[in-house]
Amino acid sequence: MGNCFGARVNNHGSPSITKHSSPETSSVTYSKPSLWSSKNSSSSNNATTQNSSAEINNINRVEEMPLPPPPLITGKVITPNLKMFTLAELKSATRNFRPDTVLGEGGFGRVFKGWIDETTYAPSKVGIGIAVAVKKSNPDSPQGLQEWQSEVKFLGKFSHPNLVRLLGYCWEDKEYLLVYEYMQKGSLENHLFRRGAEPLAWDVRLKIALGAARGLSFLHTSEKSVIYRDFKSSNILLDGNFNAKLSDFGLAKLGPVNGNSHVTTRVMGTYGYAAPEYVATGHLYVRSDVYGFGVVLLEMLTGIRALDPNRPSGEQNLVEWAKTSLSEKKKLKKIMDPRLSENYPIKGAFCAAQLIQKCLESDPKNRPSMNEVLEELEKINAIKEKVAEPKHNPKPNPKPNKRKEDRHQHHHNHHKSPIHQKHGVNRAGARA
Repeated sequence: MGNCFGARVNNHGSPSITKHSSPETSSVTYSKPSLWSSKNSSSSNNATTQNSSAEINNINRVEEMPLPPPPLITGKVITPNLKMFTLAELKSATRNFRPDTVLGEGGFGRVFKGWIDETTYAPSKVGIGIAVAVKKSNPDSPQGLQEWQSEVKFLGKFSHPNLVRLLGYCWEDKEYLLVYEYMQKGSLENHLFRRGAEPLAWDVRLKIALGAARGLSFLHTSEKSVIYRDFKSSNILLDGNFNAKLSDFGLAKLGPVNGNSHVTTRVMGTYGYAAPEYVATGHLYVRSDVYGFGVVLLEMLTGIRALDPNRPSGEQNLVEWAKTSLSEKKKLKKIMDPRLSENYPIKGAFCAAQLIQKCLESDPKNRPSMNEVLEELEKINAIKEKVAEPKHNPKPNPKPNKRKEDRHQHHHNHHKSPIHQKHGVNRAGARA
């Protein structure tokens, strides 16, 4: 069949086959199956704490400014304009962090639902004002402070329709908290994988993919490119209209400078989404994010998690299992999410599969930029299934009329059987 992009798409190399050749590679350990992390030395922690205090004091001086404006239509870098909440205010907003207000939990800590006044941001009663999401650090999290600072650093200065809006923060009594806009539909992960979740239609999935691509493209093309480093379905949040916004900037990092192709850093992120070159060497490229985007797009096509230990042996790693099915339409149809009920344009799905292959290239240089990914997604979104319209137009009466005609002119068409005629009526009725 035809290729959506003109050039032949090669399968990417296996992310599990990596070459540990770099002397700068950090050892990789993880406490949970899906989380890559490294331990800090005590001296590093002490230095970080001292630097952190200075940075936080600077934030306190800068941030006491008017309340932030509503999100802009196009993204831009803005002057940090966040509210500094007190711990007492956030306790009041979340009813003392009651368990029944928990929205979710991650490596940083728990996220609670709270309520604040729309104008003053003062805590309010449930159902009054606006809902917010309050992320509270886990005291046992070794990277809690660093991730808190990273969130304030990046989300505090960016305004874009496809980035979650950070409203304010709190640092008090060794508690680190962040206050975000509340996203009514929760995470993409829940909609794809949670039992009982209403299936997402094809056009909704594309809408989400486009929004996430716009957010990632903005980060990559900002004045100082930002590498998101943890692109995954649980970090894509959805508002009431299924508009996608990237959240959780705890692992975000400034991109390479001075003509360098990459930055070298500790390997952190989520297994199954992290690019193979990063896991192998600690070399982080801007297009390492593109690999993660390809994995999420594959999840959206198949309805299967990037890494699922509950699946049969050989099928637990989605990329490894599905990659051989992406280059043929017949094979692709077999791995498409059955909850789509085949209500999608096969040409659009095949083009999406080819885009995924390009995103998952083993060499980051061969992956498209996020701007190019966005352009291809726009083209895929324009592909619509050509069904139904011609089938609703056929005349409903010719069949009965033909029966009458047959009765009068049986000697002209005696070779046609009545069963054949009924079969034709049934098919027409099924299409109606």
